[in-house]
Amino acid sequence: MTDIKKYVEENKDRFLSELIDLLKIPSISADSNYKDSMIKTAEAVKKNLLEAGCDSAEICETPGHPVVYGERIIDKNLPTVLVYGHYDVQPPDPLDLWNSPPFEPVIKETEIHPEGAIFARGACDDKGQMFMHVKALEYMTKNNELPCNVKFMIEGEEEVGSEHLGWFIENNIEKLANDVILISDTGMIAKDTPSITTGLRGLSYVEVEVTGPNRDLHSGLYGGAVANPINILNQMISSLTDENNHITVPGFYDKVEELSKEERAKMAEAPYDEEAYKKKIAIKDVHGEAGYSTLERASIRPTLDVNGMWGGYIGEGAKTVLPSKAFAKISMRLVPNQDWKEITQLFKKHFESIAPDSVTVEVKPHHGGQGYVTPIDNIGYKAASKAYEASFGKTPIPQRSGGSIPIVSLFEKELKSKIILMGFGFDTDAIHSPNEHFGVWNYLKGIETIPWFYKYFTEMSQE
Repeated sequence: MTDIKKYVEENKDRFLSELIDLLKIPSISADSNYKDSMIKTAEAVKKNLLEAGCDSAEICETPGHPVVYGERIIDKNLPTVLVYGHYDVQPPDPLDLWNSPPFEPVIKETEIHPEGAIFARGACDDKGQMFMHVKALEYMTKNNELPCNVKFMIEGEEEVGSEHLGWFIENNIEKLANDVILISDTGMIAKDTPSITTGLRGLSYVEVEVTGPNRDLHSGLYGGAVANPINILNQMISSLTDENNHITVPGFYDKVEELSKEERAKMAEAPYDEEAYKKKIAIKDVHGEAGYSTLERASIRPTLDVNGMWGGYIGEGAKTVLPSKAFAKISMRLVPNQDWKEITQLFKKHFESIAPDSVTVEVKPHHGGQGYVTPIDNIGYKAASKAYEASFGKTPIPQRSGGSIPIVSLFEKELKSKIILMGFGFDTDAIHSPNEHFGVWNYLKGIETIPWFYKYFTEMSQE
């Protein structure tokens, strides 16, 4: 595979152009107004898979958005790699905070990306990272370097909880049979510090609704005598953490995995500059659970955050109203051993119990998933590590991520395979935020690195 660098260099303009075409399609899974765009994106993914070398590719219907499946089987006696990715993206709101339209991709230089970065919704999460695998397949097929079988499962509901992916897997167990699952939907530490994600947090996502009077009231006539749902909701949310930023939901920490001093010391070896961390997101100080470092708070500890809050009058000017209802969306990031369904019920019971009699409360579960840890002694991880060594010239650091990919634990449970998370984004890429971007260097480096994984995984599987 000595010519992989040359192939990427010779084809980089086309690789970028083809990704930009994909990024132009607004595949927003959360908004039903974009259903046609979702189908158009799925068709584009199918077309690219066939052009890259898949023997077959199809758009598989589900009760929700479709899954794109493709495969190239060269010998059933050889190992099979299943690549997972998603073609749906987050809504781009708030649009006024984008420096360029979210679905009109542009390449601009930045301090971190002097060679340029692609600015567009989905650039890093996950169209850019998913497309690296398509282009890696193209290299391997055109240069007769594909050492094993490969399958692709590219879904359209990751950003809305992968609601129907379990259904798809359950109905396609034999089709999806594999020896390892490869995902690029995470990140790495830096250009000169490659890393492999070995752990993901789980997720419980809920919406709460607080209701006071049966209609909006005049705040002068009723204020002070009737409970204001927004005030009550604020008080209830404030009580969910204590002075040490410890979550107060009873039973929340009962099954939390506590890492040993040795494991925490190993984590602390990763390069980290707290002043640079604060500077890049423009904060004066960090904030979190007492007794843990910033890196630990963002990876091995559970969290509870309000993601959105609304109620009453928010239009221009003034309206003296005492609102009937107030709402909030709350996410809880969970660590291994915490069951997301159990945590959801613990939250629901507690939140309803702390509501005063002056209001009623409803907790509506949305979606969630289990946390996941990849052991570093399996051949999948070892093959990934050697792949980074071949591409970067140094051994990658194993690193736990604070993010969640809820379906990862489902994959291992249903498909009986280990999951390898080879991400190439940076934590500064503004995923889920305005001005999301993905470095040109990162994109091309991913294409260069992935074929080495196939080589080493096949060799190790046959030893």
